[in-house]
Amino acid sequence: QFVLQNNTFLKQIFHSHSGTRDYNPKQMAIRERVFNTIISCFKRHGAETIDTPVFELKETLTGKYGEDSKLIYDLKDQGGELLSLRYDLTVPFARYLAMNKITNIKRYHIAKVYRRDNPAMTRGRYREFYQCDFDIAGQYDGMIPDAECLKIVHEILSELDLGDFRIKVNDRRILDGMFAVCGVPDDKFRSICSTVDKLDKVSMPWEDVKKEMVNEKGLSEEVADRIGEYVSLQGGMDLAERLLQDHRMSQSKQACAGLSDIKLLFSYLQLFQVTDKVVFDLSLARGLDYYTGIIYEAVLTQAGAVPAPAEAQKGAPAEESVSVGSVAGGGRYDGLVGMFDPKGRKVPCVGVSIGIERIFSIMEHKAEVSAEKVRTTEVQVMVASAQKNLLEEKLRLITELWDAGIKAEVMYKKNPKLLSQLQHCEESGIPLVAILGEQELKDGVVKLRVVATREEVDISRADLIAEIRKRTSEA
Repeated sequence: QFVLQNNTFLKQIFHSHSGTRDYNPKQMAIRERVFNTIISCFKRHGAETIDTPVFELKETLTGKYGEDSKLIYDLKDQGGELLSLRYDLTVPFARYLAMNKITNIKRYHIAKVYRRDNPAMTRGRYREFYQCDFDIAGQYDGMIPDAECLKIVHEILSELDLGDFRIKVNDRRILDGMFAVCGVPDDKFRSICSTVDKLDKVSMPWEDVKKEMVNEKGLSEEVADRIGEYVSLQGGMDLAERLLQDHRMSQSKQACAGLSDIKLLFSYLQLFQVTDKVVFDLSLARGLDYYTGIIYEAVLTQAGAVPAPAEAQKGAPAEESVSVGSVAGGGRYDGLVGMFDPKGRKVPCVGVSIGIERIFSIMEHKAEVSAEKVRTTEVQVMVASAQKNLLEEKLRLITELWDAGIKAEVMYKKNPKLLSQLQHCEESGIPLVAILGEQELKDGVVKLRVVATREEVDISRADLIAEIRKRTSEA
């Protein structure tokens, strides 16, 4: 008993300190379902896939992530080149394009990445987690690939049925232009950007964001207040038009270019029929250094994903308690590939990353709440026997089934009890049992039992495979 308790304890200690998790079969079944939905969407949009090593040269990753660079896992120096675990899939993708002199590709990549975060694992944040990226690289006309990335996010989130969501959109050039016309010195753009990001990412109230700008980042009160006026704005194409007329914003060439692109983007999003969920939001900053143009982030907005206020929680249903923030994000990064090219040749890129771990957390929670039975195997039929000494016959039959591509299972016992064979089917959701007995063998038939209804029919051995296929494809 002590060892057992101790074991659970060790498990908790290991996971909470290393910020990782094991996936049990049930979780894997849910995960596979999510992956299949996402991959089929990527394929529907014509993407290829690639893979890259789990570690990169340390210098490849250095200086690409702004203030987050401290979260990179460095491997121990064992002589030779210094290596780090990948922090995302975007920088390795850019390195791959430059190294192989690829100038256009539409690719997805699903793989694990590593961050020395202090994981709040309750919110679906880990130190080792999957990322799921889709990117379009190449010189194309403005905002067409960008709009398709948003369409993809819309399709995936709708199909996974996670509840209501919003996709916030902004542009790095609008932010930089806004900082400039509000009076932020050039060398503070990036660091102020990281501060603005907190408005959105950790829902830090404006007062606190302003305090950080003034006290830690050294902005004057009035500059901070000017920024405050803009970052509270959200809307659609109309807001972009209004800002193009704004006395301050219209002075920035950069901001105007970004605002015109936002207008163009919205015109394509209307054609893609996704504007119901997309909002132009000036507080969206996304702290990563490599973005150069459009940026976006999808957040869940319905009760199931946002914690209820404290007073509502007392009698609230369990459904209220999954709290997750952003479930997808991305943007345009036209300069990143050039950083890895000896000649500095640029390849424009736009992409999106689906926050797959957070989606898993929500799907798992939904499965628990609805108490839906998640099958962890796909066995269609159990080969069973009602009498003793039929092992050889069962092995003959299961071989026929396997060879025909039927998913089948047999008990690893010479003379199992029929009841225990049937119970196994109930427990693991196997829909059919093929029962052999002396009489059936004489008559050249198999008794096929439907587990759910307990109905039994004799099927001739020659028709068995077709019958199993017919009955399991209907389910």
